[in-house]
Amino acid sequence: MTGAGWRGFDPGPGGCTIVVGVEESRSSRPYEPMTMARLGDLLASGDSQRWRYIAEFLEEYRWAPAATRHKLLLAEPASTGDQHWDVFLAALAEHLSARDGRGAPAWCEARTLRTWWFPFNTRAARADALVHAPAAFRKRGVYVSAQELEVA
Repeated sequence: MTGAGWRGFDPGPGGCTIVVGVEESRSSRPYEPMTMARLGDLLASGDSQRWRYIAEFLEEYRWAPAATRHKLLLAEPASTGDQHWDVFLAALAEHLSARDGRGAPAWCEARTLRTWWFPFNTRAARADALVHAPAAFRKRGVYVSAQELEVA
């Protein structure tokens, strides 16, 4: 039984297949962490995966070298089609910039909500967010606790 990526196999005891070697596929492009603009594109694609995309972005941002993290935030994301998420992205970019001791990207300034928004809209989550939302989120009307951003 051979297939794409298999270099060979060895039938083990009881007819089980034991992999002897698997060829690695090499991409011609080196790894690049997700940018805020890419996150915006992903958030526009649908509701069910949004928090997973945010968690992935935050994880990649954390592992990016401190000297280059700000570059991940510079390009303005296109609209997600939902003003709440557009403003969330601006708040997140400002929040991360502040944690790294930098100013927010210029594109963040214009994005604010007129009415408050609670992405986690339960009674307990609202109370927690009112007390613990980072400043960059509060000033834009997005209420999400800092803890939610750590475990997103």
